[in-house]
Amino acid sequence: MRAGVFAGCLVVVAVLAYTGIIPEGIGSSNPLWVVLLALVVSAPISFVLLRKQRDAMSEQIADGVGRAKERLTANQSQEDGVA
Repeated sequence: MRAGVFAGCLVVVAVLAYTGIIPEGIGSSNPLWVVLLALVVSAPISFVLLRKQRDAMSEQIADGVGRAKERLTANQSQEDGVA
């Protein structure tokens, strides 16, 4: 999803540079300028737009870590009982 937001911003920035609304860059730096500007623009947009997906993924990771800790604790208690 982040790549999609970046691609959209890249297209918008390229069109704005082509039409002359924003500067195209200095000399032969046009492609680099457009890509860097698209990165700068897409970062805050994706931070806001992808918040729900980021929160859902962090919950999944936290649940997985919690289950792994429970299994580790259960395995350690079984090993302690054998000796």
